Amino acid sequence: MKFSKLGLAVAAVLGAGTAGQTLALDLYVDTKTQQIFAEPGPGRAKLGSFERVEDGANQKAEMSAQKAEIAHIKEELALKNNELKALDEHVKDEKYGELQINEKGIKFESKDGNFEMMINGRMQVDSQTNVSGLSNHGIADPTGASTTNQLADGAGIRRARIGIEGSYYKDFGYKFEYDFARGNGTVASGLTDAFLTWNGYAPFQVKVGQFKEPFSMEEATSNRYLTFIERNNVVNTFSDNDNAYKVGLGLGYSEPRWTANMALQTESVGSGGATSSTSSLNAMGNTNRNNGSGDTGWGVTGRVTGLPWFEDKTKFLHVGLSGSERQIENNFLANGTYSNGGISFGNQINTNVDRTYILNTGNLTATNGSRIAQRIARFGGETALVYGPFSAQAEYIQANVSGKGYHDEMLNGWYGYASYFLTGESRAYKTSTGAWDRIKPNRNFSARGGWGAWELAAGYDYLNLIDGSINGGRAQTAKFGINWYPNSHIRMMANFVHALNIDTAGVINAANGSANARARAYNSSNFDVVELRAQVDW
Repeated sequence: MKFSKLGLAVAAVLGAGTAGQTLALDLYVDTKTQQIFAEPGPGRAKLGSFERVEDGANQKAEMSAQKAEIAHIKEELALKNNELKALDEHVKDEKYGELQINEKGIKFESKDGNFEMMINGRMQVDSQTNVSGLSNHGIADPTGASTTNQLADGAGIRRARIGIEGSYYKDFGYKFEYDFARGNGTVASGLTDAFLTWNGYAPFQVKVGQFKEPFSMEEATSNRYLTFIERNNVVNTFSDNDNAYKVGLGLGYSEPRWTANMALQTESVGSGGATSSTSSLNAMGNTNRNNGSGDTGWGVTGRVTGLPWFEDKTKFLHVGLSGSERQIENNFLANGTYSNGGISFGNQINTNVDRTYILNTGNLTATNGSRIAQRIARFGGETALVYGPFSAQAEYIQANVSGKGYHDEMLNGWYGYASYFLTGESRAYKTSTGAWDRIKPNRNFSARGGWGAWELAAGYDYLNLIDGSINGGRAQTAKFGINWYPNSHIRMMANFVHALNIDTAGVINAANGSANARARAYNSSNFDVVELRAQVDW
């Protein structure tokens, strides 16, 4: 039989006392019979303690050896115990290996909170069906060698993103996200967020890297939580299509009832933000510089939001203001003709799979240099109301163009919509960003009777790109939506978009003054579009 060293040590310690007792013997004598006994009793007197003379020396030697061995074992045990304590303290200091799976994704976190990392992602699958028979709905038939003007039916992956975010020592944070569908899948265009943060004086935050500019409530809201499949025309035109993700430095401050954010930013990494377009609305947008490309164009953007009325999370009023001043980079060849740079504004009409720019100013810097867009000043006002299952939202945005040949031409637009949850939920609001958050159904969909959350929405959208020497057209649309949330991470959406009025009769390409035949083909048309989306995120 095998014994552990610890077991032998314990046995030796317990046996030491017994061995010591057997080395000496107490003797007793009967006072009457004079007999000797080893135990006390009636009429017995103790003679004393005795030990065998011939074995005493050997027993003492053995005892000494045993005591030395026991002392050695005790010393080794003490050392091992100290090592185990040190190892335990080290593990307690680090405490790695905690894994959580929650609504924010797959999360790794140390128990002391000093380190965390989350893996998240999303996928949106869209389809578009156009209820438009060309001239039957006012769309001009093609002429000569021109291609059809009909919007294309189809389906595609709108977004397919994966990202990581987390923190180091609580004060430092990071986020990196890549979209495989962005910019037709080109490597540079796939980056969305890629930044570091410092929160040492929370709720104050410093951010550096590529991130969204702080402009517009609908732009600040993640596309996972939008009421309609596409952002409204004015937001798409003046922010999203121009790529809201830009590189720079951001400062933010948030309280439960108000937020303030500003950023100094330049071009984004990649060629642009139009997800399914082969060209960018902004001719710039590439941080790899070389001779002739010019300096990067910088901009300052800010947004403040507040909750002037707040009863609880289901009854409140949101208001906000945004502003931005951008310097546009323009570059010309040695002979004075246009080389690169400039900026343009344009938009498809609430559509996605087909992203034909029905409204389009063209590049606002002319090829011969007669007009040069040098600065863009944007202003925006926003408001939103939540009252139980009912919510409403509206925004106004304008962009003033100044520079050679321009006199603060004002392009603008606005939208408004309302939604109602048939199943009783309220729209979720994130106070730290002043934007909408994830919807959580009161009862998830299941075969045992849960219906998930159902939402109805209706809205109006207006965009005007005509003023002074700029003519990119104007449009008004109405849209209706049905959203089904089986649970908080899956959503099915259906939108119906109807063109109320499209004025593109005089649309010109600002760069050379020529007529934009494609845009003009949609003048006075009243086409209808049905869009569907299936979305999952984690």
